[in-house]
Parts: sequence; structure tokens; C-alpha cells
Amino acid sequence: MKVIDHIRQANKPLISFEILPPLKGKTINSIFDHLDPLMEFKPSFINVTYHRSEHVFKKKADGTFDKVEVRKRPGTVGICAAIMNHYKVDAVPHLICGGFNKRETEDALIDLNFIGVDNVLVLRGDAAKNETVFEPEPGGNRYALDLMKQVVNLNNGIYLEEDIRDGFRTKFCIGVAGYPEKHFEAPNLQSDLDWLKAKVEAGAEYVVTQMFFDNQKYFDFVKRCREAGIEIPIIPGLKPITNKKQLSVIPRTFHVDIPTELSNEILKAKTDGDVEQVGSEWLLQQSKELKAANVPVLHYYTLGKPKVIYNAVKELV
Repeated sequence: MKVIDHIRQANKPLISFEILPPLKGKTINSIFDHLDPLMEFKPSFINVTYHRSEHVFKKKADGTFDKVEVRKRPGTVGICAAIMNHYKVDAVPHLICGGFNKRETEDALIDLNFIGVDNVLVLRGDAAKNETVFEPEPGGNRYALDLMKQVVNLNNGIYLEEDIRDGFRTKFCIGVAGYPEKHFEAPNLQSDLDWLKAKVEAGAEYVVTQMFFDNQKYFDFVKRCREAGIEIPIIPGLKPITNKKQLSVIPRTFHVDIPTELSNEILKAKTDGDVEQVGSEWLLQQSKELKAANVPVLHYYTLGKPKVIYNAVKELV
């Protein structure tokens, strides 16, 4: 079932979760152990992130180094199939530009269609760790908008091979990312909004936001979107803070602000357990306010901390 149909049929805010594929060497049971407690809340869909390969240098016996390509978290397509089979819940794989050319992307979309996936979340993705700016693969998509147009083409039966006539039309519901505090590469809020509007005009059906810790930033973002003529559902993305290191890691990595009140409470905490309690309570209050505002979905970035998410959502529902 498509995400947009879940939203249209609901009479209250839905619940959804986002997970990481396990590190290579772990089994699918690590995903099930992660999700089993959260299934109590009957999520409408579960997002599964996609990860590009990385280049690492491995030292050889003679002292020289080999440049080796490594993908630490493979398995997104297989995980989606496992989730749908095991839980009978819709899975939403992320698609990214980085690390994939257009043919690899098309093949992944065909695989996803074959296993019955109805949804994709289209993202540009981050620059490689050894790059200061994002660079696409040779023959790859540079922007999320380009990647989105490729999905739309497949939905229209247009394949990369020009000799394919009357190709099967996929039916992917396409989600895109939105940034209440602006994408860090955008020169200003307006240009960021213009990019989002272009994606909506090209066929995006819903938006999932970057995490935020101040609900007013989300409400202001939605207001700006509506004023710009963006009318599709805008899903808030939520994440708890669970340790003090995140006070510097989250702003640096995700380019979002942490409210003074929250950071002060975390700094007062003496243990990680105390930090988790503060983070859980903040997440719960965010969730209650957003639920009262009748947002379409409360989307939780679990990212290895299902217990904290569980405790907050348990109080919410």
C-alpha cells in the first residue's frame, strides 16, 4: 500500500519508524529484535536506509596500501522483503544518488517492484567520506530531483534502454526530504524551498523532514511550504537524544539546532541513563504537541535506540 494512501485513509496521526540495515556480518534477526517491541504500535510503514560504498585503504604485507571498496551496511532491498513478509507491514526503501549509477538504480527499482514494494524515499545522499563536496558516480544522478525523475520515468514505462517499448509501468509512491532548518548546502531558505517545490512539481507525493528538536521550526516550515503552493503531506521526523556527545555530533552531522532548554537539561544529567530520560521526555512532549496539531504521521528515527522510542510512544498512544 502506498504511503499517500495510508495518510488519506487515516483519521488520526499515524506512526512510522526508520531503521538502519545491520552491519555486514549480522543477520536479519538483529532487525527483528530491533523492531519486535515497536510493532506493538502498529506502524503504517517502516523506512529502511540505503548506504553507499566507502573506499578504505588496507595495508599489505610489503607496507603498501590497497584501495578497497567496502559497503558496511548492505541489504536494503532484502530487508524490505523480510519486513513485509515477517510483519505484513509496508517497507519504504531509501534511494540515494551517491555511489550508484543510473543503471544500478534502475535495476534496484526493478527488484523492488518484483518484491511488491510500493514506495521509495528519494534522497541525494551524503558526500563520500573522502570528499568535501558531493560528486555523483559516472553515469549517476547528481541531485535528488534527477533521481526522482528517473523513478517517475519508470512509473511511465520509460527505461534507460531506448529499445524497450511499452515497458511495464511501475507504481512507486515517491517521498522526498524536507529541511525545516534548511539544507546545509542551500544558500538560503527560499532557494531550499524552491528545490523542494521543483520535486513536488515533478511528482513527489509526500515530504519527510530532517529531524528537529523545536516544533516551531516544523510549524514554520509547513507554513512556508503552504504559502509556496506545496500542498502535499509533510511528515515530521523525530529522534531522541540519548548521550551528551550528541550535543555536538547532531548539529555537526545533521546541521540542526538543539534548543537551549534541552541542552541545559542534558548537561545537568550525570549518566547516559539520565540523558536518555531527558531525551525520552523531550521526545514525548514533541510528539504530544505534533499529534495535537494533527500531523499526518509521527516518523521516528530509531537508529539503534528502539527502547527510548518505545518508552515515548508507549506514553503517547
